[in-house]
Amino acid sequence: MVNESPAHNSSTLAISPMIANRTRDVMGAGSPLQNQPLFPSPLAATPLKHQQPPQKSPSMFNGDATLGSPTTLNANSTTLNIGNGHTQSNLSAAEKLRLWRHDALMQHHYKTAEYIGDKVLSLTDDPNDAFWLAQVHYNNGNYYRARQLLSYKNLDTTSVSCRYLTVICLMKLDKWDEALDVVGETNPFKNENQNLKNLDGGIKLEASLCYLRGQIYSNQNNLEKAKDCYKEAVLVDVKCYEAFDELVRNDMLSPVEEWELLSQLDFSDVDENAELVKLLYTSRLNKYLNKDKFHEADVILREDYNLKDNTDVLLCQADLLYVQCKFQKCLELCEKILEKDELNFQTLPTYLACLHELGGKNKLFLLTHKLAEHYPKSPMTWLAIGIYYLSIGRIGESRKFFSKASMLDPNCGQSWIGFAHTFAAEGEHEQAIAAYSTASRFFPGTHLPNLFLGMQYLQMGNLTLAGEYLMSSYSICSVDPLLLNEIGVIYFHKGELTNAENYFKQALLASQNLESDSKAWISVHANLGHVYRRLNLYAKALSCFEKVLKLSNNDSNIYSAIGLIYLKWGYIGKAIENLHYALSINSNDPVASDLLRRALDENNDSSGNDFFQHTKDIFAANQATLDYKKQQHQQQQQQQRKNVNNTPLSSKIRNLSDNVLDMNNLDQRAKDLINGDDSSDEGDNILEDDDDAMELSD
Repeated sequence: MVNESPAHNSSTLAISPMIANRTRDVMGAGSPLQNQPLFPSPLAATPLKHQQPPQKSPSMFNGDATLGSPTTLNANSTTLNIGNGHTQSNLSAAEKLRLWRHDALMQHHYKTAEYIGDKVLSLTDDPNDAFWLAQVHYNNGNYYRARQLLSYKNLDTTSVSCRYLTVICLMKLDKWDEALDVVGETNPFKNENQNLKNLDGGIKLEASLCYLRGQIYSNQNNLEKAKDCYKEAVLVDVKCYEAFDELVRNDMLSPVEEWELLSQLDFSDVDENAELVKLLYTSRLNKYLNKDKFHEADVILREDYNLKDNTDVLLCQADLLYVQCKFQKCLELCEKILEKDELNFQTLPTYLACLHELGGKNKLFLLTHKLAEHYPKSPMTWLAIGIYYLSIGRIGESRKFFSKASMLDPNCGQSWIGFAHTFAAEGEHEQAIAAYSTASRFFPGTHLPNLFLGMQYLQMGNLTLAGEYLMSSYSICSVDPLLLNEIGVIYFHKGELTNAENYFKQALLASQNLESDSKAWISVHANLGHVYRRLNLYAKALSCFEKVLKLSNNDSNIYSAIGLIYLKWGYIGKAIENLHYALSINSNDPVASDLLRRALDENNDSSGNDFFQHTKDIFAANQATLDYKKQQHQQQQQQQRKNVNNTPLSSKIRNLSDNVLDMNNLDQRAKDLINGDDSSDEGDNILEDDDDAMELSD
C-alpha cells in the first residue's frame, strides 16, 4: 500500500529549488502545513542568514509563478535576489545550479534544464533534485523517462507529489490500469484532516489526486465513479477548478445537483477572494434554474469586480441568451468574445450553434478553414466542419465529421448530439435512437438526449416509449419549454386534452420565466389553440391563434384552423374568409381546400345561388393578390428545400422548426394531415380534421 504522506493537504508550492533556505516563520512556527521539501535535504542544515529586503527594481520576473519561490532579477545587476532578502552571493554551488535548471525550465530550454538537472542530481543525490529532473522530462514529453526516474529509490511510494507526477505520466502513456493502481481506487486521505486549511494558497495535492482518479474512471467509461471523484476533488479544495469544469462542461450533474454542490463548497480556502470565486462558479451553472441568482452574480462581477469585458463572464451571458432562444444577441456577444480571442474553444460551441440556427453559412465556412489551418487535430475543428456540412444539407459528410470529433474527444457532447441529428434529419429513426442513447449515457446531467429520444419515438408513433423518455427528461429538467411542449403533444395524441392543456400552459409559463424570445414558442400557442378547439372552447382557441398570427402570419394551417372554428361555430362568412387566406399562402393545401368546399356547401344550403355569385366576385377581385402570394411562397419553398430542418448542435436547447410543405409529396401530406401527424416537430399543425369533418357532416 502506498505510504500516506503527511503533506497530502499541501500543494506543490511547498516544492521549490530554494526550499532548503526557506525559514520556519514563512508559515508560522510549528504549523503542520509549513512548507517543507519533499524529502529531507542535506542543504537544509545550513539556512542562510537574513539580510535586509532589497529595493524594488525593474525586473524580468517578479516571483516564481510556478513554484512560489519569490525572486527578483535586477536588469542592472548580476545579483539575483531570493525571497527573505537572500542574494545569489549567499548560495552554494549546488543551489546556483538548481536556479539555472529552474530558470531553463521556465524559459522552456528543456535540453539545458535536463543537462544541468542531471548534473545536480549526480552531485547531491537528493530526492528533490530527482523530482525536478522528472518534471523536466515530463515537460519535454519524455513521459516514460520521467516515470522511470520517479521509480528510482521508490520515490512514487514515499511522496504524494511524486505519486501525482507518476500518475500523470502513466495517463500520458495510456496505461490507465497501472495509473489507477498507483493513485488507488479510493481516496486514502478521505477522513484525515479533511477540513484542514491549505495555508500556502495552492491546490491541495489530495484534491488533484481525486481529479486524476476521476479522469481515469472517465476514460474507462465508469462515469458514475468519475462523477463522484470530481465532486470529491472540488469538495476537498474549491480551487480544483479542473474537477468543477469537468462536472459542469460535461453535464455530469443535473441542474438541481449542480446548485446543491455549489452550496456544499467551502470557499474559505481562497480567503478574501471567496466571494469572487463563488460568483464565478455560480455563473457557470445551468441557466434553467435560479435565473435571478445568475443575474445577481453577473451584475456584481461586471460592476463591483470590473469583469464586464472578461471572456468567461461574457460567455456565461451568451449561454443564457442561447437558452432563451435569443440567437442574434447571443451571436453578437460571441463575436465580441472572439474579437479578443479569435479561437476561444470555450466560446466556439455556442457560436457555432448560433451560426447554424441563423443560417450563417459563410461565417461557418471561413471559421472551419481557419480552425483546420491552425488546429487540424482538434475535435473542435471537426465539430465545426460537421456543423457547416449539416447547414448546407450534406448530411453524409456532416455525419463523418461529427463521428471523427467524437472519437477524438468522447466527452464532446455537441459531437454526439450532432451525430444523432444527422440520422434524424434523414428519417433514420433507429440509428438516431442508438446515437441519442449513447449521448444520454455519456451525459447523464442533461435532459436533451432523452428529449430527442422521446421525439424520435413520437415520430415513429410509439407513444408509450415516447412518454417514458420525455418523463425521464422531465425528471432531470422540468422547466424547459420545449420539453413541456412535447409532453403536451403526447397527451394530445392520447386524447387526454386536460393534461395536454396543463403542460402547454406550463411551457408558456417556463418561457416567460426564462425571458425567452416569444417567436421561439409560437408552436406552444398554436398547440394550446388546437386543444381548446378540440374542447369546443372556441373563444379561447381563437385567442391563441391570434397570438400566433401577431408573431407569424404566413402559416396556412393556422388560418385553416381558424376557418374550421368559425365553420363549427356557424360563422360561415368568416370561415370562408380565413380559408381564402390559407389558400393564398398555400394554394395546394388539401385541408384548406376541403374545408372551403364544405363551407361553400354549407353556405349554399342556407343562402342559395346568390352566395356563390358573391364568392366568385371575391375570387375575381383578389386573384392578382393570390397569384402574387402563391409565387412568393413557391420561391420560399425552393429556398427551404436547399436547407435541412434547423436542429440544435449544442447540448443546450432545440428550437422548434417551421412546417415546410413538400410540393412533390402533396398526396402523402394530405393523408398525413387527415389521419393526424405523429411528428413532434409539427405538433403545432395537428388538426384532427377527420373527426371534425365527421362532426360537420353529421
